[in-house]
Amino acid sequence: MKGIRLIPDDTKIPFMKFSRFGYLLSGILCAASLLLFIFNGLNMGVDFKGGTVITIRTAEPANLDQLRSTINGLGLGSGELQEFGSPRDVLIRIGTQEGGDEAQQAAVNTIKDALGPDVEYRSVEVVGPKVSGELAQQGILAVVIALFLVLVYVWFRFEWQFALGAIASLMHDVILTIGLFSLLGLEFNLSIIAAILTIIGYSLNDTVVIYDRIREFLRKYKAMPFADLMDFSINSVLPRTLMTSVSVLLALLALYIYGGEVISGFTFTMIWGVIIGTYSSYFIATPVLLLLGTPRDAQKTAEAKAAAAARP
Repeated sequence: MKGIRLIPDDTKIPFMKFSRFGYLLSGILCAASLLLFIFNGLNMGVDFKGGTVITIRTAEPANLDQLRSTINGLGLGSGELQEFGSPRDVLIRIGTQEGGDEAQQAAVNTIKDALGPDVEYRSVEVVGPKVSGELAQQGILAVVIALFLVLVYVWFRFEWQFALGAIASLMHDVILTIGLFSLLGLEFNLSIIAAILTIIGYSLNDTVVIYDRIREFLRKYKAMPFADLMDFSINSVLPRTLMTSVSVLLALLALYIYGGEVISGFTFTMIWGVIIGTYSSYFIATPVLLLLGTPRDAQKTAEAKAAAAARP
């Protein structure tokens, strides 16, 4: 097994010395992500803004210009068309129609009549404005609840300092993911919310592995400086965490390349999430813990004050 190890077992990488650069880089990226979200927004999918998505397969390679002209001439608003996998598969999006669900269904029938019987309809998804608003609220609520439960879980399992470090790491991952989608203009839908929740779970797993080793070494090496102990802890689990991340990435890359357009958004988000989740466990969660200190540090400070007060 030594031949496939990514790194040796006895690394001595000074992670805490590099943490200031991690803070700077992450601060810049998070600020840029928030500005992109505020001024550029997200390319909301039909799940969140309502409308109709129709996937069709044509007998011959599709002529997108001709199809776009046909759809836009139906009086249903500006339609968006794009290839969906092969040249014969086309994804058609139209906005929400006034008149509720009946108007949306009537728009689908109008499109079917205009395209004729030679077109195979692979899927038809209709989401009204009321439903899309509820889905958006539930998606945001799911992410907030997940972060809150993580805070409570880590707080009870470790200490409040560990919990705040974990939350800082997870918030960092979520903000950068949203910024990436805003920058690239990728469609943001319910599957992306599911991917973000999965990223939270994966990043937390990496963080807890490191935190568990830190807690173990805090009991074992009581005289070791905290920064050195944290470097020692990260290096001791580095082969395990990196091998796990690379294994997950290989599986996700295979899904992204061969899984088709249906899951491409989810797998792309997961690939990004594994990368930044691994990074944030080393350079956000652990350095934040160093800033906050631990009960051991508070105890040492109290003992030093007591000893100083006892001196004549």
